[in-house]
Amino acid sequence: MSAPHDDDDAAQQRETDRRLTELEIKASFSEDLIDHLNAAIVRQQQQIDLLTRELMHLREQVPSDSAGTPRSLRDELPPHY
Repeated sequence: MSAPHDDDDAAQQRETDRRLTELEIKASFSEDLIDHLNAAIVRQQQQIDLLTRELMHLREQVPSDSAGTPRSLRDELPPHY
């Protein structure tokens, strides 16, 4: 027959194993979350870079002499008005 001390050690070992398994599961989920967040940041940075290039391109298209003057909405009416 086993001694009570051996039963306590076995129960403590099972508890330690359970806690270790839970920590490994949490670490795995955390790593997956970090990977997803990193991918989202990469996509967002690519979008920011694209939008920055588009904005620079649009600014190059605006005539430099009209940059300081406010534009009238009447200037933008279609010709049939």
